[in-house]
Amino acid sequence: MSGAGGFEAPDEHGGQEHGRQERGGQEHRRQERGGQERGGQERGGQEEEKPREGFDGAGGSGHDPDGAGAPEPDRPARIPTPRASVEDGGLPLPELTDPAPVPLDLPHDILKSLLGAWALAACSAAETAAVEDHLGSCGSCADEARRLREAVGLLHQPETLDLDPGLRTRVLGSCLERRPPRIPVPEWAAPYDAETARLDALLQDFGGAEWHAPVRLRWFAADGARNRRTTVAGVIAHLLSVDGLIAVALGLEDPLAEITGAGITGAEGAGAAQQQARSPAARTEAYWRTSRFPPTGSVQGPWREQSHSLVRSVSFTGGHAGGLAVSYGDFELPLHDAMLDRAFECWIHAEDIAEAVDYPYEPPAPRHLNRMIDLAARMLPAALAERRQQGLASPTRGRHLGLAGEPGRSLRLEIEGSGGGEWLIPLDSPAARGSADLEVAHVALDGTEFCQLAAGHIPPEEAAAGQAGDRDAIRDVLFAAASLSRM
Repeated sequence: MSGAGGFEAPDEHGGQEHGRQERGGQEHRRQERGGQERGGQERGGQEEEKPREGFDGAGGSGHDPDGAGAPEPDRPARIPTPRASVEDGGLPLPELTDPAPVPLDLPHDILKSLLGAWALAACSAAETAAVEDHLGSCGSCADEARRLREAVGLLHQPETLDLDPGLRTRVLGSCLERRPPRIPVPEWAAPYDAETARLDALLQDFGGAEWHAPVRLRWFAADGARNRRTTVAGVIAHLLSVDGLIAVALGLEDPLAEITGAGITGAEGAGAAQQQARSPAARTEAYWRTSRFPPTGSVQGPWREQSHSLVRSVSFTGGHAGGLAVSYGDFELPLHDAMLDRAFECWIHAEDIAEAVDYPYEPPAPRHLNRMIDLAARMLPAALAERRQQGLASPTRGRHLGLAGEPGRSLRLEIEGSGGGEWLIPLDSPAARGSADLEVAHVALDGTEFCQLAAGHIPPEEAAAGQAGDRDAIRDVLFAAASLSRM
């Protein structure tokens, strides 16, 4: 122990001492200057002290005869004292403001060359201050700066070149309000006119790769789903072939007059050949077989011209068809319904094309979609009766027999969403009338999903339908809806 209260610990060699450490009670006292030196090494108290490096890496030596351990007055402390901060003293912090830019002393030519960058706000703070200080004393530069600022105001970010999808409707609506058409398109032909125009707009920017993109046509036959692989150009050729049935009914030129005669073979007798020639699938297969090369983008022109001719021709009917019917081979449809059927097929196949090229495609307008759903609902009783004759529908238990036009057992078909509504579907006979009093089942479907079901794109078992009532009747109606589809 030393007189100053330090504790000296000799090392294992018995002659070396570490620097003294002062204690006050249980804690070490620190030097006022914040430094602490390690004492020299003494050997027997008679040897000279040798320099020794401190723990901070700095070398030093000194005599400590009194054992106080204080540094020399003319030497700085080895361990610097902590720096005082403004937070420690409770004083307010200084404001973090940028110093005011000092205007640069630039010649007139340099300042004039900076006017363009200044107008675009691309100058530094010092350059901006120099230019604005110069504008206050130079009239020519001030006029030039004003013109440049006005020019900058005319600049804007580049916008997309895609046209607004509703632009065509707004332009036509505005034009028709000012000057109605001399020969208006009948309301029942408007869906076909709109869907062919939408598909034509989708095809405008197609190149060779898009025209040859693979497309899978899907439909539902009596015993299950069917599909056929083709291309985008093949789909347009299919629409051209089937739309030709309406052209023939209207007395227009059949675009497949030569192809159908040479392409359809194997029929038994002339009557069967003629009936098969009027089938949509037969006409399409004949076109595909007799084409020298696979269909390409050149098929768009004939299809567009035919669709325009159909719209012009039905417009001359004055809004009525006069009982004209369109033959589909094994069945017929009135001209009004045939135009709705072709509008429906055009939309469905346009979605097939859009899916093949990964492009979004919206459903038809609500008023047009409602007409398409109404056509499918009106065709359901006949499709259900045909399936029952083929033994594909369940036997009718508790069948309500009645005269034509009399109410019979019915299913309430509720279509939700855009273009929806409610229809009472007679179950026992196509000639019966739907009756709410004899309702035995209720089915609810989304409008777009019902159309996909009627197009054969959704299996009847997978249709997300709300169901209540007779399960057999519900199943029969869902399968009958899918059987409305064809290639």
